[in-house]
Formats: sequence, structure tokens, C-alpha cells
Amino acid sequence: MAEIIRMPKMSDTMEEGVIASWLKKVGDEIKSGDILAEVETDKATMELESYDDGVLLHIGVKDGDSVPVDGVIAIIGEKGEDVDEILKDIENDTSSVDNNEEVNEIPVDKEIEDKVETPAPAPAPAPAPAPKEENLSSNDERIKASPLAKKLADEKGIDLSNISGSGDGGRIIRKDIEEYKSIPTKTAEVQKEIKLPQIYSEESFEEIPVTQMRKTISKRLAESKFSAPHFYLTMEIDMDNCIEGRKKINESSEVKISFNDIILKACAVALRKHPMVNSSYLTDKIRINHHVHIGVAVAVDEGLLVPVIRFADNKSLSHISAEVKSLAKRAKDKQLQPSDWEGNTFTISNLGMFGISEFTAIINPNDSCILAVGGIKSTPVVKNGEIVPGNIMKLTLSCDHRLVDGATGAAFLQTLKELIEDPIKILV
Repeated sequence: MAEIIRMPKMSDTMEEGVIASWLKKVGDEIKSGDILAEVETDKATMELESYDDGVLLHIGVKDGDSVPVDGVIAIIGEKGEDVDEILKDIENDTSSVDNNEEVNEIPVDKEIEDKVETPAPAPAPAPAPAPKEENLSSNDERIKASPLAKKLADEKGIDLSNISGSGDGGRIIRKDIEEYKSIPTKTAEVQKEIKLPQIYSEESFEEIPVTQMRKTISKRLAESKFSAPHFYLTMEIDMDNCIEGRKKINESSEVKISFNDIILKACAVALRKHPMVNSSYLTDKIRINHHVHIGVAVAVDEGLLVPVIRFADNKSLSHISAEVKSLAKRAKDKQLQPSDWEGNTFTISNLGMFGISEFTAIINPNDSCILAVGGIKSTPVVKNGEIVPGNIMKLTLSCDHRLVDGATGAAFLQTLKELIEDPIKILV
């Protein structure tokens, strides 16, 4: 009997998948465990495994096409089975479901309908009388001017209507004509404009399909932004001691420690002291997590992935550093599995390496907070009453106000500041 292969749900957020490439073709012998195709999900490219033996009778989706979860993508059965009949049965099953939906219409009482009177149209308003045109003629005979003034104006080509007379009753006299300065016309201004060379070009653009990853990012972050009431807290961190401490650690450590590794470990320790920052809002209840799983935002070509460092509070700096590097590489190579990106209780997004000094991030569902990390900036600071060179880093905590209040978020940042500014406390 033929087996219908449907698109499986390969992640908790997956709604559809794209067939990246088929590894088998119609007519191939298939055994349980064989990989039929590579499927691009919203998180990674994964393998579609067959759980049946038989012959690949039908492929319903071409390379590069998308299909919703539970959509038919292939049929495996015995050689010679009628594929058209199987597809017809699938189509009939779908149609029968659609036809079972009843549409209820509300009958309209004809007698009531007839009694509804159509309101008479309102009388059209009488047309407003046309405004009387004002005579704006500049006929010299209607302007008060001395004969000599008229003669001088005629000789100089001056319009008397542009002159205000200084004589009795506003009469234009010779003095007014002689002192009159003509106003440059718009045409004269245009003539003085610099002629620019003609530029020949054309509008152009390209359109690319939205990837499954980008669709999921758009949907999940929009839901978070508009359902979770965000507010933001920013704090400056003095990085002088941290810079010196990292330098000493890397002198003896086999794995090179980054500032992001130190911040991640400091967050893990601080979350232990501030459990509400490590919580989740679940509509009718609040879950306070006793474990610390920190997601680290990693930029890839198609968007953003957030692999998770599990039990980060129990791991050393070198362990965290090695794990972050491994997950980041696998994320860029599209080799992450669902277990690598699920279950975070807190998230860190670091754009400091891109020259960003300060930004705000959108909370990753279902976390209560996300930490945005800016770059370290050399700047004058005041120490012991004197202005000296310093290194400052800004951290911005985005908080879900349903879970975290301002004082709670501020207390967490204060603890984090103490740990980063004195890294020996992290190790202790």
C-alpha cells in the first residue's frame, strides 16, 4: 500500500518548508532510513528521512518550492501502483472537508424590506454667486501723477502702478520717478540660474523571495514587540579592569576569551540573583526558571539565529567561549538542530564589533528581557575628581513590563555592572 510523505514540522515555529534539493528521483528504490531530500526550515537546512520501504512513485514539489506543514510532497509505494488514483483520493478527501462547511444565510423579511423608505434626496444647494472681478488695470489715466512724472515714466518704461506717490493725496511726482528702482522680474532670475548638465539614467530594482528564516523572524519579533510592553534601561560600564583582566586570562588560557564571553558569564551569575529577569510570561501564569539558558544572537546571511548556551552559570569562561564559537560556526553553515536553538531563558545581542555604541533590541519570545551590548569606546572620564582617559561600554536592557518592573531591571543591571567592572567576582 502506498505511503504519502507529508512535510513534517521540524521546529516549534515552522509553518512551511522549502525543498532545497531532492536526493532521490522518481523510480528509485527507497529503504527506511534513506534521505529523500534536504528541507530548508525557518532555522536551518535539515534532512528529510524516509520511514518506509518501496519505490518513489511521485514527487509533488520541485526544488526551491515551498509547501506548508502536512502538505503532500511525495508518494512511496509498490512499483506499478496507480499514482493518479492516489492523488485523486487525496484531492477528494480535501474537497469533502471543504464541502462540509455550511454557510448560514439570514433570510430578509420581504414585507419589512418593502416598508423601508428610501430617503428623498436633499435639494441641491443654490449656486453661489460668482465673485465680481476687480479691475486691476494699470491705466495711467486712473493713477494720480503729474504730467512730468508720466512723461519720465514713459521714457524709462516704468509702470506707474508699481510706484507709491509722495505728493499730495498719493500723487506721483518727478522725484518718485527718479528715485524708483525697478524690481527684478522672475524671468530675469531664471536667466541667471546656472544650467546643469542633463543626467541620463533609469530606475531599477530587483526582488528576491522571502526566506523561511526571514518570515519567522518577522512574525515572531512582530508578535513580541506588539504583545509585550517593552521598556528600556541603559547603563554605562567602566571597562578598564575588564580589559586588563581579559588580557591576563588570555595569557594562560588555551581558548581565547572574548568580551562577549565575559558578559555572558556575568549575565548567568546575575540571573541567579535576579530570578524575575530569568522568567517567562505564559498568559495565565508566570514561569520562574531555575536553570539559566542564555541565547546568543548570531547574524547569518538570511537573518538571525539564536543558539543557546545551556546551564551557562555552571560553565567556565573557556567552556563558554569554545561552545559559542562552535555554535556560531554551525549556525553560519546551517548545521544547527532544533535542540541548539530552543529553550533560552535570556538573550544577549552584541553589535559592538560592528561599531555600534548603543541600541535597543526586541525581546526574544518567551524571555522577559534581552541585553543589547554596544562597543567599547575610549572617552574622557572623571576618576578621583580628575578627568582621565577611560573605556566605556553601554548596556541596554529591554524588559517586558508584564514581568519586570523598572526597579527589578535596574537592580539586575547594577549587579551586572559590578561583575563586569571587577571580573574576579565572576570567577569566584
